[in-house]
This record gives sequence, structure tokens and C-alpha cells, in this order.
Amino acid sequence: MNAMLLFFMCCLLPLMAHAEPLPYAVAAQALPVYNSRETAASELPPQSDQCGQVRQLEFIALPGTPFRVVNETRQGQQSVLEVTSEAYPPPPGIRLFVRSDGLTRRATPAPMRSPGIPLQDDVLRKLRAALGLPYVWGGNLRQGLQLGTHGKRYAGLDCSGLLYDATNGFTPRNTADLVTYGQAVPISGLQRDQLIKRLKPLDLIVWKGHLVIVLDREYAIESVLWCGQPGNGGVRLTPLRQRLGEIMALRRGVDSWPAGGSRPRLFVVRRWLP
Repeated sequence: MNAMLLFFMCCLLPLMAHAEPLPYAVAAQALPVYNSRETAASELPPQSDQCGQVRQLEFIALPGTPFRVVNETRQGQQSVLEVTSEAYPPPPGIRLFVRSDGLTRRATPAPMRSPGIPLQDDVLRKLRAALGLPYVWGGNLRQGLQLGTHGKRYAGLDCSGLLYDATNGFTPRNTADLVTYGQAVPISGLQRDQLIKRLKPLDLIVWKGHLVIVLDREYAIESVLWCGQPGNGGVRLTPLRQRLGEIMALRRGVDSWPAGGSRPRLFVVRRWLP
């Protein structure tokens, strides 16, 4: 009997060694997703740039975010996965990397997160509660998260992360997707005061690169990077008429964002819930 068992073990071990890794994963907790394999693998806090930002951070995956595993490598003591996710289509040329210890591996695709449509009043309340939070490149979880023993936290929000956080991940994460999200608001040819009369709470004044959210007819809210200023900027309120004037001095309002990968000096208004 022992000889037979040894025979089967000798046959089985090579098969186990060559077993294909599970091709899918789901975030078991909130975790950072980077555009750098080395940053994902490192046990040290990532280096900040001169504006205090970790540019290697792409976004923070919320619990339940599904991934497809493209590749897996060992980097030092850590297993790092190159992944893709429908929850975050990255900019062209950007690859996504995440540490394996925050994921649950699967043989089949995990379903997309279904946070449900948030109530407008709840979103507005969460937006106002974010006032004063710092600007964090790639940040979309206001309380941030604890990373290892170094205490590095991405506690803050970038411009589209402000809306993503307030809607619990219901809205797209990037401005490249927000320019076509929801319902178009016709604004072509309107002057500032005419445009203001057309706006409603939670309308998105957006272009590829930045997002300003209408709170009401009086104010807009946004997260802005002010390099060198205290806190390097953050979530602020601006009188809507003033903010529109600043935008319209540099950009022209159009009814729909043009196709293609360019970033023309335009802006659109999208109604976040059709």
C-alpha cells in the first residue's frame, strides 16, 4: 500500500507543479492599484513627487472589484499580479499592478460590483462632507487605507475620485469616461448666465483631465491640486458663477465630447443620472 501511494504522489506532484494559475481575482478589501510593478511589490512607502503626490497610484479598488489576471511575477518576497478590470479602464499605455495578498483568486470571472443607484441627497451630503480633504492623486477613498507597518495612507481624493467616493463607486472613475457618462446637457453657444439657468444639482462640468460638480445654483465643488500650497490643495467650494467664468475664459462649451484621444480646450455638461 505504501509503495502504491508513493507511486501516485510521484505522478501527481509534477501535475500540481504545472497547474495553471487561477486567471481571475476579486478585491477582498480596499487596496491600491499601481501603474508600476516595482511600486506594487515594494515594502517601502512609494516616493512622492514635488507636489506630494504618488503618481504611480492609479486608483483604489473597492472591496468586490473584479480583475482578470494578465501575468503573475515574484518581486522580492511579494507576488505581484498584472491585471485588467472593467471597473477601471486605464489611460492608453498604462498597465495595472496589484499585490496578490489583497485578492481572492478565482477560476471564473467575478461579477461586477453592484453598489446600487445612490440617492441624490446622500450624494450631495457626502460631497459637502468632503470639504477640506486633501488632494490625493489616484485617491477615491476619503479615509484612505493602512499599508503595512509604514502607515502610508492615501487619505484624500482627486477630482473624479471625489464623485466616485460620494457615489460608492457607482460612477466611472476617470474623466475620460465621465465626458460621455449620463445624459448630455445642451450648452453650445450659451453665455455664462444662460448656462447657469440650465444647470441642476449634481451636473458634471467635465473635460478630459478635470471635473467640477454643481452643488446648486450658487456653488460648485471640486478637488484641485495646488502644488506648493498648504495641503497641496484639496476639496473646495467655489461660487458657481465665478468658477464658470474661469472655465469659459479658457474653454468652450460643447454639447458632446469629440471622438478621439486628443484633449481639446472644450468642456461638456453631463447629467450624472439620466
